[in-house]
Amino acid sequence: MMIKFAAKWLAAGVLAVACTPALAADARAQLQRFVAQVQSATGSFTQQVADDQGQQRQVQQGEFAFQRPGRFRWETLQPYEQLVVSDGQVLRQYDPDLAQVTEKPVDASIGASPAAILFGSGSLEEAFELLPQQDRDGLTWLRAKPRSSDAGFAHIDIGFAEGMPRRLELLDAFGQTTRIGLTNIVANPDLSADAFAFDVPADVDVVRMQ
Repeated sequence: MMIKFAAKWLAAGVLAVACTPALAADARAQLQRFVAQVQSATGSFTQQVADDQGQQRQVQQGEFAFQRPGRFRWETLQPYEQLVVSDGQVLRQYDPDLAQVTEKPVDASIGASPAAILFGSGSLEEAFELLPQQDRDGLTWLRAKPRSSDAGFAHIDIGFAEGMPRRLELLDAFGQTTRIGLTNIVANPDLSADAFAFDVPADVDVVRMQ
Protein backbone atom coordinates (compact mmCIF):
# COMPACT_ATOMS: atom_id res chain seq x y z
CA MET A 1 0.00 0.00 0.00
CA MET A 2 0.98 3.44 -0.53
CA ILE A 3 -0.41 5.42 2.33
CA LYS A 4 -0.60 8.52 0.10
CA PHE A 5 2.84 9.71 0.76
CA ALA A 6 4.21 11.91 -2.19
CA ALA A 7 7.11 14.37 -2.73
CA LYS A 8 8.88 16.91 -4.89
CA TRP A 9 11.86 19.20 -4.44
CA LEU A 10 10.50 22.76 -4.51
CA ALA A 11 13.84 24.53 -4.89
CA ALA A 12 14.73 24.76 -8.55
CA GLY A 13 18.47 24.46 -8.11
CA VAL A 14 19.32 22.10 -5.28
CA LEU A 15 23.08 21.46 -5.19
CA ALA A 16 24.30 17.97 -4.40
CA VAL A 17 26.66 17.91 -1.40
CA ALA A 18 29.06 15.05 -0.85
CA CYS A 19 28.43 13.05 2.33
CA THR A 20 31.21 11.81 4.52
CA PRO A 21 31.54 8.08 5.29
CA ALA A 22 30.60 8.84 8.91
CA LEU A 23 27.38 10.51 7.79
CA ALA A 24 26.55 7.58 5.53
CA ALA A 25 27.13 5.08 8.33
CA ASP A 26 25.04 7.10 10.78
CA ALA A 27 22.07 7.43 8.43
CA ARG A 28 22.04 3.75 7.58
CA ALA A 29 22.62 2.75 11.19
CA GLN A 30 19.64 4.75 12.43
CA LEU A 31 17.35 3.18 9.85
CA GLN A 32 18.65 -0.32 10.55
CA ARG A 33 18.23 0.12 14.31
CA PHE A 34 14.74 1.49 13.84
CA VAL A 35 13.65 -1.52 11.78
CA ALA A 36 15.37 -4.03 14.07
CA GLN A 37 14.60 -2.57 17.49
CA VAL A 38 11.28 -0.73 17.15
CA GLN A 39 8.75 -3.49 16.69
CA SER A 40 5.76 -1.30 17.45
CA ALA A 41 5.04 2.39 17.93
CA THR A 42 2.33 5.00 18.25
CA GLY A 43 2.43 8.69 17.45
CA SER A 44 0.94 11.67 15.65
CA PHE A 45 1.47 12.95 12.13
CA THR A 46 0.98 15.98 9.94
CA GLN A 47 0.88 15.61 6.17
CA GLN A 48 0.88 18.14 3.35
CA VAL A 49 1.07 17.71 -0.40
CA ALA A 50 2.55 20.23 -2.83
CA ASP A 51 1.91 19.89 -6.56
CA ASP A 52 4.58 20.21 -9.23
CA GLN A 53 4.09 24.00 -9.21
CA GLY A 54 4.70 24.21 -5.47
CA GLN A 55 1.07 24.89 -4.58
CA GLN A 56 0.35 23.65 -1.06
CA ARG A 57 -2.76 21.71 -0.15
CA GLN A 58 -4.45 21.75 3.21
CA VAL A 59 -2.49 20.21 6.08
CA GLN A 60 -3.85 16.91 7.36
CA GLN A 61 -3.42 15.75 10.94
CA GLY A 62 -3.91 12.40 12.56
CA GLU A 63 -2.55 9.51 14.58
CA PHE A 64 -0.73 6.31 13.70
CA ALA A 65 0.23 2.98 15.22
CA PHE A 66 2.15 0.02 13.86
CA GLN A 67 3.31 -3.43 14.84
CA ARG A 68 5.71 -5.39 12.70
CA PRO A 69 5.32 -7.15 10.40
CA GLY A 70 2.65 -5.38 8.39
CA ARG A 71 0.14 -4.25 11.00
CA PHE A 72 -0.58 -0.55 11.04
CA ARG A 73 -3.23 2.09 11.53
CA TRP A 74 -3.00 5.51 9.85
CA GLU A 75 -5.97 7.63 10.85
CA THR A 76 -6.55 11.12 9.46
CA LEU A 77 -8.65 13.18 11.87
CA GLN A 78 -8.50 16.71 10.42
CA PRO A 79 -9.64 18.40 8.22
CA TYR A 80 -11.59 15.26 7.30
CA GLU A 81 -11.67 11.68 8.50
CA GLN A 82 -10.07 8.77 6.70
CA LEU A 83 -8.64 5.48 7.92
CA VAL A 84 -6.06 3.12 6.48
CA VAL A 85 -5.64 -0.01 8.59
CA SER A 86 -3.91 -3.35 8.10
CA ASP A 87 -4.27 -6.46 10.24
CA GLY A 88 -1.22 -8.02 8.59
CA GLN A 89 -3.27 -9.85 6.00
CA VAL A 90 -5.72 -7.35 4.49
CA LEU A 91 -5.32 -3.62 4.09
CA ARG A 92 -8.50 -1.56 4.30
CA GLN A 93 -8.99 2.08 3.39
CA TYR A 94 -12.19 3.58 4.77
CA ASP A 95 -13.56 6.86 3.49
CA PRO A 96 -16.63 7.87 5.56
CA ASP A 97 -17.59 10.65 3.13
CA LEU A 98 -17.82 8.16 0.26
CA ALA A 99 -19.25 5.43 2.50
CA GLN A 100 -16.72 3.06 0.93
CA VAL A 101 -14.09 0.58 2.07
CA THR A 102 -11.36 -0.60 -0.31
CA GLU A 103 -9.68 -3.91 0.54
CA LYS A 104 -6.48 -5.40 -0.87
CA PRO A 105 -3.90 -7.98 0.24
CA VAL A 106 -1.12 -6.52 2.38
CA ASP A 107 1.67 -8.17 0.39
CA ALA A 108 0.43 -6.56 -2.81
CA SER A 109 -0.08 -3.21 -1.08
CA ILE A 110 3.22 -2.71 0.71
CA GLY A 111 5.90 -4.25 -1.50
CA ALA A 112 8.42 -1.53 -2.39
CA SER A 113 6.26 1.28 -1.00
CA PRO A 114 7.02 3.88 1.69
CA ALA A 115 4.93 1.78 4.07
CA ALA A 116 7.55 -0.96 3.84
CA ILE A 117 10.10 1.34 5.47
CA LEU A 118 7.95 2.31 8.43
CA PHE A 119 5.87 -0.80 8.96
CA GLY A 120 7.56 -3.71 7.20
CA SER A 121 10.40 -5.99 8.23
CA GLY A 122 13.28 -7.81 6.62
CA SER A 123 15.99 -6.42 4.39
CA LEU A 124 15.08 -2.99 3.05
CA GLU A 125 18.03 -3.06 0.65
CA GLU A 126 16.32 -5.79 -1.36
CA ALA A 127 13.58 -3.33 -2.32
CA PHE A 128 15.41 0.01 -2.03
CA GLU A 129 18.72 1.61 -2.87
CA LEU A 130 19.72 3.54 0.26
CA LEU A 131 21.63 6.78 -0.32
CA PRO A 132 22.78 9.09 2.50
CA GLN A 133 21.98 12.78 2.15
CA GLN A 134 23.40 15.92 3.69
CA ASP A 135 22.20 16.82 7.19
CA ARG A 136 19.60 19.59 7.28
CA ASP A 137 16.99 21.01 9.66
CA GLY A 138 18.73 19.26 12.54
CA LEU A 139 18.03 15.84 11.05
CA THR A 140 20.18 13.09 9.51
CA TRP A 141 18.77 12.14 6.11
CA LEU A 142 18.68 8.99 4.03
CA ARG A 143 17.13 8.59 0.58
CA ALA A 144 15.39 5.34 -0.35
CA LYS A 145 14.98 4.76 -4.10
CA PRO A 146 12.79 1.80 -5.10
CA ARG A 147 14.55 -0.80 -7.20
CA SER A 148 11.26 -1.64 -8.92
CA SER A 149 10.36 0.56 -11.89
CA ASP A 150 6.63 0.34 -11.13
CA ALA A 151 6.75 1.47 -7.49
CA GLY A 152 4.81 4.65 -8.31
CA PHE A 153 7.28 7.06 -6.71
CA ALA A 154 10.80 8.26 -7.43
CA HIS A 155 12.24 8.31 -3.92
CA ILE A 156 11.49 8.98 -0.29
CA ASP A 157 13.80 10.97 1.97
CA ILE A 158 13.72 10.08 5.66
CA GLY A 159 14.98 12.48 8.32
CA PHE A 160 16.13 10.85 11.57
CA ALA A 161 16.77 12.23 15.04
CA GLU A 162 17.75 10.11 18.04
CA GLY A 163 17.07 6.90 16.15
CA MET A 164 13.51 7.79 15.14
CA PRO A 165 12.11 8.96 11.79
CA ARG A 166 10.86 12.50 12.26
CA ARG A 167 10.13 13.61 8.71
CA LEU A 168 9.41 11.95 5.38
CA GLU A 169 9.50 13.67 2.00
CA LEU A 170 8.31 11.67 -0.97
CA LEU A 171 8.55 12.50 -4.66
CA ASP A 172 5.82 10.74 -6.62
CA ALA A 173 5.56 9.92 -10.30
CA PHE A 174 3.50 13.08 -10.96
CA GLY A 175 5.99 15.51 -9.47
CA GLN A 176 4.03 15.99 -6.27
CA THR A 177 5.68 16.28 -2.89
CA THR A 178 4.22 14.86 0.29
CA ARG A 179 5.89 15.99 3.50
CA ILE A 180 5.03 14.08 6.65
CA GLY A 181 6.09 15.05 10.15
CA LEU A 182 6.04 12.45 12.93
CA THR A 183 5.75 13.52 16.57
CA ASN A 184 4.89 12.10 20.00
CA ILE A 185 6.42 8.76 19.04
CA VAL A 186 6.23 6.06 21.69
CA ALA A 187 8.46 3.07 20.86
CA ASN A 188 7.47 -0.51 21.61
CA PRO A 189 4.19 0.00 23.47
CA ASP A 190 1.96 -2.98 24.20
CA LEU A 191 -0.56 -3.11 21.37
CA SER A 192 -3.29 -5.69 21.06
CA ALA A 193 -4.43 -7.18 17.77
CA ASP A 194 -7.69 -5.27 18.26
CA ALA A 195 -5.80 -2.04 17.57
CA PHE A 196 -5.56 -3.11 13.92
CA ALA A 197 -9.02 -4.65 13.54
CA PHE A 198 -11.74 -2.95 11.54
CA ASP A 199 -15.43 -3.79 11.45
CA VAL A 200 -16.97 -2.59 8.21
CA PRO A 201 -19.93 -0.34 9.03
CA ALA A 202 -23.36 -1.24 7.76
CA ASP A 203 -24.50 0.35 4.48
CA VAL A 204 -20.92 0.83 3.30
CA ASP A 205 -19.76 -0.36 -0.11
CA VAL A 206 -16.80 -2.75 -0.10
CA VAL A 207 -14.46 -2.80 -3.09
CA ARG A 208 -12.04 -5.74 -3.18
CA MET A 209 -8.85 -5.45 -5.20
CA GLN A 210 -6.10 -7.94 -6.00
